Amino acid sequence: MPPFIGRRTQLFKGLPATSTVEENSQAGVSVYNFTVTISPLASESVAILPTIVNSNLLTEAFDIESKGGLEFGVITTGNPVLDYETMPKSFDLQIFVEDSTGRTDLNTLTIQVTDKNEHPVFRGNMAFQTVTIYVLEGTPPERIYKVDAADPESARLKYSLLPASVPFSIQESGAIFSTKKFDYEKDPHWYFLNITVTDPYGLNSTKTVNINIININDESPYFTTKQRIYRIPEEQSPGTIVANITAKDPDDEDSPSRLFYSIQSPDRYFSINPGTGVLQVTRRIDRDALPLRLHPNISLTVRVEDGASSSHGSEMEITVIIDDVNDNPPECNPSAFRKEANENTPPGTFLVDLRNYCKDIDVDPSNNQFSFTGLSGFGSNNFALESSVSGRLVMTGTIDLENPANPGVEVYILTVRVQDIAHPNYSNIIHIYIRIKPVNEFSPVFRNLSYVFSVSEITKVGSIIGRVHATDKDWPPNAITYSIVAGGGTKDYTNIFWISPTKGDVRILARLDYETTQKHIFTVQASDQEKSTTASVTVNVLEVNDEEPVCSPNFFSLQIPVNLAVGTNINGFRIECQDRDSDPRSFRYFINKGNENNHFIFSPSAGSNTSRLILASRFDYESGLDTNWIYSLRIHITDDNLVSARDRTTHLIKTGTVTLTIRVIPNPTTATTTTPGFTVVTKKENLYSGSAWYVPFVVTLGSLLLLGLLGYLGLLLLAWLRTHCPPRINAPEKKKPKKEVVVTMTKLNTVFDGEARDPVTGRIYEFNTRSGARRWKKSSEPLQPILAMQVMPSANSGHGMDRAEAPSKKEPSEKRKELTAATKPAAKPSAEQSETPGQAGLRLQKKKEESEDGGLSPSAP
Repeated sequence: MPPFIGRRTQLFKGLPATSTVEENSQAGVSVYNFTVTISPLASESVAILPTIVNSNLLTEAFDIESKGGLEFGVITTGNPVLDYETMPKSFDLQIFVEDSTGRTDLNTLTIQVTDKNEHPVFRGNMAFQTVTIYVLEGTPPERIYKVDAADPESARLKYSLLPASVPFSIQESGAIFSTKKFDYEKDPHWYFLNITVTDPYGLNSTKTVNINIININDESPYFTTKQRIYRIPEEQSPGTIVANITAKDPDDEDSPSRLFYSIQSPDRYFSINPGTGVLQVTRRIDRDALPLRLHPNISLTVRVEDGASSSHGSEMEITVIIDDVNDNPPECNPSAFRKEANENTPPGTFLVDLRNYCKDIDVDPSNNQFSFTGLSGFGSNNFALESSVSGRLVMTGTIDLENPANPGVEVYILTVRVQDIAHPNYSNIIHIYIRIKPVNEFSPVFRNLSYVFSVSEITKVGSIIGRVHATDKDWPPNAITYSIVAGGGTKDYTNIFWISPTKGDVRILARLDYETTQKHIFTVQASDQEKSTTASVTVNVLEVNDEEPVCSPNFFSLQIPVNLAVGTNINGFRIECQDRDSDPRSFRYFINKGNENNHFIFSPSAGSNTSRLILASRFDYESGLDTNWIYSLRIHITDDNLVSARDRTTHLIKTGTVTLTIRVIPNPTTATTTTPGFTVVTKKENLYSGSAWYVPFVVTLGSLLLLGLLGYLGLLLLAWLRTHCPPRINAPEKKKPKKEVVVTMTKLNTVFDGEARDPVTGRIYEFNTRSGARRWKKSSEPLQPILAMQVMPSANSGHGMDRAEAPSKKEPSEKRKELTAATKPAAKPSAEQSETPGQAGLRLQKKKEESEDGGLSPSAP
């Protein structure tokens, strides 16, 4: 309620008051009228119109309307409708008004609701809808429905039924009864009953009740559709209607909705509406696929029943024929063709028939015809289709890969369109790859008809001595393979030349020998796997001085008397030399070592392959000029005689070696009063590699130290001998015999390649299988110079002295035993066995060798 503003004054005229209104009054019914007075000072309008301030759901049944000016009236709104039986019987409306000066008034209007006789009302289902009652035929008379109605004033009601001719009745209680047993085939199928209910004051209400007679299912339905064959094109979208199948049921011809349709035969392409019988497409139908490609007719068995589970029904077979449409483009398998054609193929040559690989799977011949068009691609002017229908691709031009005008293309990529003749002219593209296959038209050609290579005979094995080269005019160039097909061998080697199969480099596989073969001729072949050609190769072997002179004999021992005449050919000795690559006149002879005092020469010294050993000067042992009784000569024979007229291709020099041992024998004497003593000094020298620079230095330094030690020991031994051994006196001769010293230089370079056991001592010794040299096996014994000393007693002095070999630090007792044995006096020869000085020297030499064999070599087995 709004607040009241200003002074409260009597503004209503006719209020408060009481009025009445009839229930169920419609909207706009006038209930009460009143006026409003305003102050003379106020304008002729009110600020707030009369308003019902205690409005609620019930009081909203009333409203105030203006009658004009300051007159107003209370009217009904119809919402809610006044009901005497359910709503309050009285309403107190608080009405408020305010004029423009602020004066207000509030008064009450009391409205009494009066009762009114109302029409009876139906309750239950009949109050809201038309009731339908189903009665089975053959049902005996019985109550079929109870009508429920009431009077608002609670008065007693009366029920009646129209039309009176229907076989139904209604009782005072409102119960409806059937009065007969219905026959569906004879009686009406439905009845419309008007049910009227009336109150004691004559007010009534009427509702309609529908009664349907339900047929007992004792008849089977039958099809009314006469058509049995239907034709539709393939590829119809799902939902497309094929046929509208209809049927009737004799039990109730006016109720087709009671029939139920179904397809009995299994089918995946169609379905039928069970209530309407409409036959529709349910999935894609492809006429070109199996099984429809062979059998385009689809048979269906349609059944109609008069109930969902009824046993009363009929069946009908229909046939749906699927028509072909042009829905497939022509397909080619493969879609890309790869063909080969030899170069220089003549025009008109057939390459491929595309029709053999393409097809249209549409069934109808009018839909599966196609043509070939649109041949294109780089170089397509060299090819053509015989016709658009045949699809035969042929050559129209000649392609020569070696022709300079040819673009050098070996693969041509062509495209052809294969297209349907029928609308909508579906098409596909075919790719054709044509490879122009090179033809091997040309043989390889060598750059030269023949090749000549000059090679030194000392060229290393494996060296490249030349190259052959061949070309091929074919395009693309063929790979050329080189090989030796004839020649190139000797009696010792099947092939002494090798050629690189890809590069043509010629190498030597064995050492060339000018002395055996001066020229090699062989044939090389160049092949491109189909064609080949050959060329001759001549290898001239250039001579090189690579052979050493070989002389016979290369080792010899001679004995000459000390008084041999100068110029004498010693023992008639002659050396004879040969050289495979040198002229006999190219030899020169040198005595490289051992020719002390130059007693020996060779004659001739050059220009011949034979030479004799000549004594060039006499021996002089008396004055001490000569001291050696044995000469070991090393002779070098070279093939570089400058006076030779032979053409030399190189300045290489080869040298042969010959070793001679010459023993000088002293003059024999008849009266020997003394046996000269010999001091034999044996020097052993190891040969070392010249590249080991430190070896000579170490050996020299060690030798100097050893010689110094040996000299010191010799002095001590000499002093001891003079003290303890007085000289012996030989009557015939007073002079001390002259001592002669023979110095032998032996270079030890022996390789001991075998081992054996000494049968006497049981010790292991090593030996050289070629020379027979032996030594005890002592892995820790170093090889060093040994100074041996022997003293032979003289006939006059009674004793002699030799230098003894210095004892080793490791074996002092053994060395002292050797020295003691060496200093023992030699047995004197008998008078009948007197020795000459030369014989004594030989004996001493032999004894020395035996001593060396006993000390350094094992005993003979």
